[in-house]
Amino acid sequence: MALLADYHTHTPYSHGKNTIEENVAAAYEKGLSQIAITDHGFNHAVFPVKRDEIESQRKEIKEIKDKYPIDILLGVEANIISKDGRVDILPQDYYKLDIIIVGYHKLVKHYRKRDFWFFFGNLLSELFGHYSKRQIANNTRAYINAMRNYDIDIIAHLNKDIKVNVEEVAKVAAETNTYIELNGKCDHLTDPEIMICLNAGCKFVINSDAHDKNRVGECHRGLSAMLRNRIPESAVGNYNKIITLKSTKRKKAKK
Repeated sequence: MALLADYHTHTPYSHGKNTIEENVAAAYEKGLSQIAITDHGFNHAVFPVKRDEIESQRKEIKEIKDKYPIDILLGVEANIISKDGRVDILPQDYYKLDIIIVGYHKLVKHYRKRDFWFFFGNLLSELFGHYSKRQIANNTRAYINAMRNYDIDIIAHLNKDIKVNVEEVAKVAAETNTYIELNGKCDHLTDPEIMICLNAGCKFVINSDAHDKNRVGECHRGLSAMLRNRIPESAVGNYNKIITLKSTKRKKAKK
């Protein structure tokens, strides 16, 4: 199997259907070497994992890790929560999590009241199929600030429910060693946009975004994009290898 890891899966701690163990068992059965449990972040308005549940998740992982010879990571799919790129991650969260994915979601608790207009503007733009240059510039700035100010491993489903200047985001992704996800549930980047990312020097991961155990490791959409665009194996972090996590660097620095 070419893909060795799935870094984006959900459980009932947010709105996945299956337990951590069921997701892990599915990943092991499909030959993966690594799986990440990444439930929706703390400011999701409808399906958030709670901060005090992280320890419960960690305990579940500890209890099953000897049953399955697969590396189990604990993370979150964090949310952009403001126009200026704030993310619902606090400094103390870093040391509880192995991996941090960040995505834009419509239903989040905003950092400030005035950030409502940032999200509402994107909602209207999506509904009417038109994003102004100003909106795209604001969106782009939010992603760039997030990558520069937080230790983010992966940007999830870029351009889903939002539009950015892909080239500018990709340049900063390359600069900050942040992977761009090719999501298994949706075609969020066009082929020309994928090539823009590749030419900017950033790297990809191909994830399932599984919300049930049967979808874990099912990344055909991303693999098709890889083959269709002739993305080299070296540019895909979980193709015949696994990614280097920023948490690993933090732990080494702490020592």
